[in-house]
Amino acid sequence: MCGFIGVYRTDNTSVIHQAALADSLDEINHRGPDEKNIWMDDKGRAALGHTRLSIIGLDNGLQPISAEGGQLQIVVNGEFYDFEKIRAELQQKGYVFSTSSDSEIALHLYREYGIPGLERLRGEFSLVLYNGHQNTMILMRDRLGIKPLYYAQHEGALYVGSEIKALLAAGVPAIWDEDAYTSRGFYLRDRSLFKGVNSVPPGHQLFITPGGIKQNCYWDIEYSSAEELDQNNYSEADLVGQVHDAIKESVSLRLRSDVPMAVYLSGGIDSSAMLGMASHLSGTKMDAFNLSFTDMNDYDENRFARLAAEQNGARFHTIPVTQDDLADNFTRALWHNETPFFNAHGVAKYMLSGSVRDAGFKVVLTGEGADEVFAGYPHFRRDMILFNNQNQDAQLITSLTEKLQQSEAGYSRPDMPEDINWMLKQLGHGVSWLDNQAGWFKALEKMYNSDTRQQFANTAPYQQFYNQLDHRRLTGLDPVHRSMYLWAKSYLPNFVLTTLGDRMEMANSIEGRVPLLDHRVVELAARMPVSVKVKGSTEKYIFREAMKPYLPEDLYKRKKHYFRAPPATLMQKGKLYQLVQDTLRSKQLEMLPFFDAAKVRSLLDSLPQMTRNEQALIDPMLMELTSLCLLQQQFSIGTDAKFSNKVAA
Repeated sequence: MCGFIGVYRTDNTSVIHQAALADSLDEINHRGPDEKNIWMDDKGRAALGHTRLSIIGLDNGLQPISAEGGQLQIVVNGEFYDFEKIRAELQQKGYVFSTSSDSEIALHLYREYGIPGLERLRGEFSLVLYNGHQNTMILMRDRLGIKPLYYAQHEGALYVGSEIKALLAAGVPAIWDEDAYTSRGFYLRDRSLFKGVNSVPPGHQLFITPGGIKQNCYWDIEYSSAEELDQNNYSEADLVGQVHDAIKESVSLRLRSDVPMAVYLSGGIDSSAMLGMASHLSGTKMDAFNLSFTDMNDYDENRFARLAAEQNGARFHTIPVTQDDLADNFTRALWHNETPFFNAHGVAKYMLSGSVRDAGFKVVLTGEGADEVFAGYPHFRRDMILFNNQNQDAQLITSLTEKLQQSEAGYSRPDMPEDINWMLKQLGHGVSWLDNQAGWFKALEKMYNSDTRQQFANTAPYQQFYNQLDHRRLTGLDPVHRSMYLWAKSYLPNFVLTTLGDRMEMANSIEGRVPLLDHRVVELAARMPVSVKVKGSTEKYIFREAMKPYLPEDLYKRKKHYFRAPPATLMQKGKLYQLVQDTLRSKQLEMLPFFDAAKVRSLLDSLPQMTRNEQALIDPMLMELTSLCLLQQQFSIGTDAKFSNKVAA
């Protein structure tokens, strides 16, 4: 993996400064510390800078890569799989490769086939291609949003980069986007907390020309309709075999590397299956790294991870993490994340990637994506029980429904926002994760100051979220598949693959590979019925069955456990809790444009009188507030009302 910065001049009066590009690359040096390079168009129309983490073609992969006398230039962040086959095909057509890197196939695919050639790319990636013949810059992000890609327009130039901090270093001002925050657009849509800075949506391309910006969706998840699924005749054994074979191919492709590879091992079935399959395919002992929360046993999965390591003969590395460790690393991890933490598990992942780097690795396999692809979250199971229980055991569904009614804290609160009720009315059914998120957000809104309340009273975040979706993708779908699609359009790229993926890995120059988010695995799963994804009380049923040969018995039978760090509020003598208290009682809180400091501090004062359950429920809010204060301090984020977002994609 790597990092890049690009600038495209949209105004003849603007000037591209090489020194600013160098500053940008310095800011994201962690993404690629092995080598740097900058290219500038001799007509001053565009420039590209790249900082490289060498994985394939160690001594021969410098970017930008050029062709046609320098008129075509490309920078890539990520990996293209099965690239050898495409490279051979292009060589037969006469194309000459100047590097050994997998990245170069994108340049020649574009030369041979145009934009459709780029759509043949398979992997986790973002790229920028500049065509000097046409004075056109092309931005492209992978199908699921595994790799980040941001852009902003400012003072006659369009800036594009792998991280927001690269854009800021190049000259884009750091201004709070108050609408993006109050509408949760930084999670629910393609916004960021920084005004004028947007992300390219997963599966999209942007075309920048002197005439403006055009956005194109080249791929999306296409779930089979309920009617199509009803008409399909399928054998469960056959589906298990298909899932197994698709994942096997995906893992096999991702074992290709010119540097040593390790595995993140959480103690759940996802990462344990990846370790098992990778060990089987490689025929070698893998190195497996596990986080162990030593302060609180309820959050520590070390013993389950050890079972998976022992079964596969892996070299097992335990990374102990305490609340003091989380506090000591919180600020630095947050700088890399560029969005708030609502739990310190992102900080723990930052520490994990640091340990993997210190052990001499550059590449890790991870189990991220199984919950999104095969319906592994408890909220998907709730949706199945309440709204989508066809082809399930009727007696079991009755029992599960009764249990739900006895423990419905966090769902369907009576004071839900009007726009969430509006959205659920459009869908015709509930969406459990939206109910949960909206209820939590409603509590956060109570901390707003009067100006924020008045200015953003009618923001309607969930209506905005719903309106920007491609509704054709929702037509005729089962409720669980709708819920999964909505999650894939929001929290998957904007939280899971950021806070628990790319940012915390690349912070320490670690490339994370996610076999379960290979687009062919996703497409296969999308054609399968809900009843094989969630079967009774078992989430990820079809995945669990396909991966059974690689799992210890105890893990195979284990239910889904969220990866979470212990809440700071439950350990009020720890340094993390003290960090929260110190930050929210400092003047940094008053400098935020959103909150009533007196209300926040009153909440802090009431914490000792709360039950442990109440403290745990309030912890995400305090984590977010603390994060916002520290982000403002780190990036010197202002509230200059004169700055306007001119991007019109």
